[in-house]
Amino acid sequence: MDVYEAVASRRAVRGFTDRPVPRKALERVLSAASWSPSGSNIQPWHAYVLTGRPLAEVKKRAGARLAAGDPWDEPEYEQYPAELKSPYHERRSAFGAQRYGALGIARDDLAARQRASSANWDCFGAPAALFCYIDQDMGAPQWADVGMYLQTVMLLLRAEGLHSCPQMAWAKFHRSVAEVLSPPAGLLLFCGMSIGFRDATIDHARTPRAPLDQTVTFVDGR
Repeated sequence: MDVYEAVASRRAVRGFTDRPVPRKALERVLSAASWSPSGSNIQPWHAYVLTGRPLAEVKKRAGARLAAGDPWDEPEYEQYPAELKSPYHERRSAFGAQRYGALGIARDDLAARQRASSANWDCFGAPAALFCYIDQDMGAPQWADVGMYLQTVMLLLRAEGLHSCPQMAWAKFHRSVAEVLSPPAGLLLFCGMSIGFRDATIDHARTPRAPLDQTVTFVDGR
């Protein structure tokens, strides 16, 4: 699979089979992803990869909190600006309409939306997951480095025939994840990432992208 095919076929998959993910494939992916760019080569990412019992325990703890109606953990970072201006607000709204519309969930059916959202904390059935931490002292450039690292991981997973779903949703239960992983003090959970083989029986409609002229400006020399 070439790079263009990996980029075109990568999507946030929200339905996986229980087919185990080969450990060797994960090792190849994460070894290669270590070459992701970072300012001054500080490599600010801290990744934990879970399968089997540890992942089942994280899912169990999150599921128990959902069932009990526990509130989300105190946020460690702002996932979206409080006032999301145009055109970003419209793009986010369009995503929600497509996502829940595909599930037959009406816009005003908050209970159904919450049930659909709860699948996040089961990793959509995936048998493997990555939890990515960053040091709380890092700044915006280092967060960008982590984003490049995660994108590299997702593209390499495609090269292995695997799919993924990056999930900031896991940051809402960062205490439950930490109870299992015991990360060093000073690290905060940026996101989780479900990893596995796509369940072909589930519709995985792609979200559209803005036209090139809305996001790119070419400044040509004449």
